[in-house]
Amino acid sequence: MSLSDYTETEGLPKADRKPYKPWSYDTARAKLYIPRLAPGQDRWFAAALSNRQDKPSRLAVFAERPQHQRWEMVSVVDLDSKQLPNVALDQDGYATAVAANDNKQLAVGADLLRTAVLDNFATGGTNTGTKVFEPTTASKQQIMVHDKTGTRFGDQGTTVFAGGTNRYKDAHALKTTDGGALILFSHTHTQTDAVAHSGLQLNPGKDDRAWLHGVPRRSIQYTFVCNDAATVPAKAAPSRLIGYTCARTDASGPPVASGWSERA
Repeated sequence: MSLSDYTETEGLPKADRKPYKPWSYDTARAKLYIPRLAPGQDRWFAAALSNRQDKPSRLAVFAERPQHQRWEMVSVVDLDSKQLPNVALDQDGYATAVAANDNKQLAVGADLLRTAVLDNFATGGTNTGTKVFEPTTASKQQIMVHDKTGTRFGDQGTTVFAGGTNRYKDAHALKTTDGGALILFSHTHTQTDAVAHSGLQLNPGKDDRAWLHGVPRRSIQYTFVCNDAATVPAKAAPSRLIGYTCARTDASGPPVASGWSERA
């Protein structure tokens, strides 16, 4: 996701590139959720962060990567509310890591949460999304993306969302005070825009230049990698999607035949 930001910026003319402004997280205000882990378990922790003098509004996961001999931020989600999830802490202040999938103590696992998120984009939540999630700002926003983006071309083109190849299948879960869990996971989805008939073309915008080089296309498939955060109850009840963050990481499509100039 970070690399895609750099790629997109480097595709812009220098005059359109915004100057980089260094920033950092406010570590004094950070709230850490460090789980007790059994010997041999992968080491990780979650952190509620802010990059301003404000309450934490972002959840991140840091994991040890022995092959790289360092710790890395492997997930970060902007929360819809500054009211942090109620993570359960023991008397020493440690959190409890729980299984994110195949956990009989939870209503759903990370894999079904991911399926529901993809359904929000693909169908507007018709099949799985609105069954797994109760309405929240994040879930309604995903459904709105489907509804508004899917109809913006009118009768001149179409937009279809679908799940993409997901390289990031790991998920992290912490027990919450109600017996449920906070689950942080990732998903990948695609958005395919296409013209309705020959004689029309899609003209890439300036933010697409890094991938599409300004060449008109008959169709364009965008790939988005996203991080998601949800709270899941212990009983059979809807979960809450409390935030998600996406980055466009690729775009491709067949160029139009030379000579066409009408725009979709």
